Amino acid sequence: MNLTRGFRILLIALLGLPLTSCRTIREYKEKVAAIEIEDLDLQAVADGEYLGKYDVRLVKAAVKVVVRNHRIESIELLRHDNGRGEDAEVIPGQIVKAQSLRVDTISGATSSSLVILEAIELALKKGMQK
Repeated sequence: MNLTRGFRILLIALLGLPLTSCRTIREYKEKVAAIEIEDLDLQAVADGEYLGKYDVRLVKAAVKVVVRNHRIESIELLRHDNGRGEDAEVIPGQIVKAQSLRVDTISGATSSSLVILEAIELALKKGMQK
């Protein structure tokens, strides 16, 4: 490969980077905006341990939810990839205390809050009795 061709390839790659970043951010914002948290009936959730995860590209969460006697006994945050959303890691404790997914998101960490909530909701739905 000659220097000119290598330079052109590098230039094309560098020029395409901002477009990829813009698309990633747009997709991330769309996925976060589409999150709707349901307040599930815990009486319909069987006892057990349930895993849930949710990924909106820039923020990811994985949780383990333990249900006993139709109550959320504990929620372990197994993974939380975030930008500045670390403050949202209090959400699992708030849910256990409230026994509900209807908790406030954390100001400044709204996206992380919603992703963690969605991961917990998906875990609980795995335990829903038919």
